[in-house]
Amino acid sequence: MKIHGFQKLTLLDYPGHTACTVFLAGCDLRCPYCHNAGLLDASASPLMDDSELIAFLRKRKGLLDGVAFTGGEPLLHRELPEVMEKIRSMGYRIKLDTNGLHPEALKTVLDGGLADYAAMDIKNSRDKYAASSGVSTVDLSRIDRSITLIMDRAPDYEFRTTVVDQLHDEDSFRDIGPWIRGAGRYFLQAFTDRDSVPFRGFTAPTAEQMEKYASIVRPFVGEVSLRGL
Repeated sequence: MKIHGFQKLTLLDYPGHTACTVFLAGCDLRCPYCHNAGLLDASASPLMDDSELIAFLRKRKGLLDGVAFTGGEPLLHRELPEVMEKIRSMGYRIKLDTNGLHPEALKTVLDGGLADYAAMDIKNSRDKYAASSGVSTVDLSRIDRSITLIMDRAPDYEFRTTVVDQLHDEDSFRDIGPWIRGAGRYFLQAFTDRDSVPFRGFTAPTAEQMEKYASIVRPFVGEVSLRGL
């Protein structure tokens, strides 16, 4: 399995744990505010492969708690469950980030007990989902299935939305709240502009507006918090 980005230590990507972050290339969405746009395809040369990752983790036993797989979309990689199984056998915890478009692969990971924590993006309300994802259409039934799988089978999890002033409004969250009704944890992440973002001109909502959005979702979700403010 080819790895296109690697962070040896993070205190942020895996809540409550010291971890390394593994970035896998390839994604079936083209979100215009993506921070990792360089990973949307696998045309760039990889930094390492899974055998090198395993060798790194052998040397870090006792120093790291876990491994966070992100992307791109990690579930596009058929080898991922096998690599996860090797890492779990070494005693590491595993976090998986996903866009929710691959419920079959997600089910394989969760049913195999290969992920301790799942983090799934909820891009926007149903009617704005495709536009916020940079594609013409999104099969929302796949998003529905992934939401249900995570809520039913993930040992721990979060749903999250990166909030962009030009893409989200109060109606967005009036739809998202009931959509993830009963979820344990949901984060609203304020957009942060970076050189890697493919389109210019996006801004984050104010702290007051972010709190308003959070208040709309709170009646439906156990814990709603803000990030990036």
